[in-house]
Amino acid sequence: MKTTWTVLFSLLLWAAPAAVQAQFTNTNSDGSIYVYSTNAAGSCTIEGYAGPPWAVAIPTNINGLTVTGIGDDAFWGCPNLASVTIPGSATDIEDNAFLGCSDLSNVTIPDSVTNIGAFAFDDTGLTNVTIPASVASMGQQAFGDCANLTSVTIPGNNTASPLTDVFIGSANLTNVAIDNGVTSIGVEMFADWASLTSVTIPGSVTNIGDVAFISDSSLTSVAISAGVTSLGMGMFDDCTGLTNITIPGSVTNIRDGAFAYCTNLASVYFQGNAPTAATNVLHSDNKATVYYLPGTTNWGATFGGRPAMLWNPQAQTSDGSFGVSNNQFGFNITGTTNIPIVVDACTDLSSPVWTPLQALALTNGSFYFSDPQWTNFPGRYYRIRSP
Repeated sequence: MKTTWTVLFSLLLWAAPAAVQAQFTNTNSDGSIYVYSTNAAGSCTIEGYAGPPWAVAIPTNINGLTVTGIGDDAFWGCPNLASVTIPGSATDIEDNAFLGCSDLSNVTIPDSVTNIGAFAFDDTGLTNVTIPASVASMGQQAFGDCANLTSVTIPGNNTASPLTDVFIGSANLTNVAIDNGVTSIGVEMFADWASLTSVTIPGSVTNIGDVAFISDSSLTSVAISAGVTSLGMGMFDDCTGLTNITIPGSVTNIRDGAFAYCTNLASVYFQGNAPTAATNVLHSDNKATVYYLPGTTNWGATFGGRPAMLWNPQAQTSDGSFGVSNNQFGFNITGTTNIPIVVDACTDLSSPVWTPLQALALTNGSFYFSDPQWTNFPGRYYRIRSP
């Protein structure tokens, strides 16, 4: 029996030798060296690079072959690499392609690229990046551990979304621009981004995955556009910087712990009917009050374990308070007791720029608002909004 196993093992090793792809070397006039492998139809993949120079513009052609890919580990081990321009002929940036290029601060990714592999730009010195709309797939941590990364622009893509994988991580990233057209934000997409302060989610996004923004402790502003239908489990868990948030009427389902441990969350404003929600959407550590609009349905005294109140401020124009009194223009505002409001003003409704004038609470269900600056403007318009 022992001999049989030994012979079979030897035969398997002999029958399946490791495949080795042929590679070639090209030396440019500037002294740089590209290692490449050939593909079908007269194309090639960059497999290695030796410089200087370290400001690299990868050629479209090498020895008559069109460059269509940047291969696995192609620039790994080039710590002096400062910038890279990828040619418009390239469609694929493979795994680890620029891994560990710590001085790489600038990269140009053309619209021809459809795939960015796992860890492709991990641990680089990139400060900002634009991911073209042509990218249909992106591997895990494609831009992970980029300590200098502060801005990411993600254009919309009507056929596929690069946000379906976890691919970015930076302790300093504060700004993320998600263009209209992106349809889904994946699980843990923005998890543990300690410096992220604001996010605007476009109306094209219909689904936000579980724990998408978990532990983003500096996140203070979230704008969710109408179109989103579901908020994932633990989506904003432990986002201690959040003080208020508005949920559009398109949201019909909120999963467990979406706002768990948001200890500073004071107000959640719903623009539509009460969505289907787990009982622990708002954790016991959360002190938020839920507000809903007149005419919406299925609301009770509580939602997700927290008090729910009708948000219904109205400017009174016929009770005698509306107009000029003591050289100030003013009016009564009435509504549910203790609801928070902000009064804004602008001078041009065709292109309004709203200026906040006063934030207040309807302590007794009523408040007289007055504007001492009204005489400084030829015309003045007012609105009442949530904080």
